[in-house]
Amino acid sequence: MDYRNFVLQGDICYSKTAHSLVTAEHSFLVCTEGKSGGVFSRFSHIPRPYRQFPCIDYTGKLIIPGLVDLHMHAPQFTFRSLGMDLELLEWLETRAFPEEAKYEDRNYALQAYGALVATLQEGPNTRICLFGTVHVPATLLLMDLLEHSGLVCMVGKVNMDRNSPDTLREQDAARSAAATQAWLEQCGTYRNCTPILTPRFIPSCTDELLRRLSTLQRRYGLPLQSHLSENLREIAWVRELCPESSCYGDAYARFDLFGGDVPTVMAHCVYSGNEEIALMQRRGVYVAHCPQSNMNLASGIAPARRYLEAGLSMGLGSDVAGGVHTSIFRAMSDGIGVSKLRRCMGAGDEAPLTLEEVFYLGTRGGGAFFGQVGSFEAGYELDALVMEDPRPVPPFPLSLRERLERIVGCSDERSILMKYVRGLPVPAAGFKAHEGPRGKIRSRPLP
Repeated sequence: MDYRNFVLQGDICYSKTAHSLVTAEHSFLVCTEGKSGGVFSRFSHIPRPYRQFPCIDYTGKLIIPGLVDLHMHAPQFTFRSLGMDLELLEWLETRAFPEEAKYEDRNYALQAYGALVATLQEGPNTRICLFGTVHVPATLLLMDLLEHSGLVCMVGKVNMDRNSPDTLREQDAARSAAATQAWLEQCGTYRNCTPILTPRFIPSCTDELLRRLSTLQRRYGLPLQSHLSENLREIAWVRELCPESSCYGDAYARFDLFGGDVPTVMAHCVYSGNEEIALMQRRGVYVAHCPQSNMNLASGIAPARRYLEAGLSMGLGSDVAGGVHTSIFRAMSDGIGVSKLRRCMGAGDEAPLTLEEVFYLGTRGGGAFFGQVGSFEAGYELDALVMEDPRPVPPFPLSLRERLERIVGCSDERSILMKYVRGLPVPAAGFKAHEGPRGKIRSRPLP
């Protein structure tokens, strides 16, 4: 079977907009050369050239786009759920930084990153933006593992030349930039795992380092990821370090590292004010909304409703290990929950997020950072999950929307039967590539 040319039959859900859900029971999803050829309610409606493709029968199962995680710290996977009684800056000092220093040891990195990649293969995420560490060998090792995982990822070697522990702080801006360039020169052979520029955040990067990173960005045409307005103490610190900047985002923008010609995703944005929001609008900066991490590290609740209504580009992030769960299903569920708390705590008539909205953010919204990703509209790269209904199934009929709502709420990765990225199968939930898809493959004659 040609895994990049096939038809999936089942109950299909996907997004076209943030406020609506396309549901198609007993329908057909065409994959042609790794891209969606569209969704059709009857086999006879499928364009004639596609009817020769093998049809994989997942009748009764849900077929949805693969999920997109716009913000994860790969080296922090090892200590998920630890230190959750701390706030952000103390947690960085006592948990995150000491753990990240261990990745100077390549053997340690192999063991830790191997466990992470195995977990990601079995989960629902198909596209991920990840922070590595300052260590070039460990970051390349992470990219090697992800390259062969079947997932599509962007990985960054982190830059830090101030306000960091001695075990992680790079000696100066010149050495940090030189190490980053050396790393980039070794990334040319990757197809599924590509580099993304990663200044950790403004407090850890001098002006000189940001200036040098801007030069590298222009030379290599790189996207960028970092943090923005996550914590009130952090924001006050940035104000002290960058008194000439009008807002946190402007501290990046002064070096042309904030959208515009630089595809940029900023994590958190819990306290972005009017000026920062306007700057993100003008420069097309993506927001990675990380609801669980913002709860766990006592940062606050980001105004996701406001960002949606302002038309900002936005997706969801797990922010492991500030967030405990790698699954973006959990980020969807938490996104709804924290938006309700935000309203209860004084956000006025700011409506909570809906299922349709968080599903969009976790698929098509975040997927746009990777291109035409996260939907089954014709021409989109075909990332798909085939899922069973979580057990036990209720003893009454459910609509397709309600079945999706249970999958999001239960966030049970055991429900995943099959996972495709760019039309190719990924080992998920015990699936092994040589066994073939977990569906009945049928060839249909032309009508």
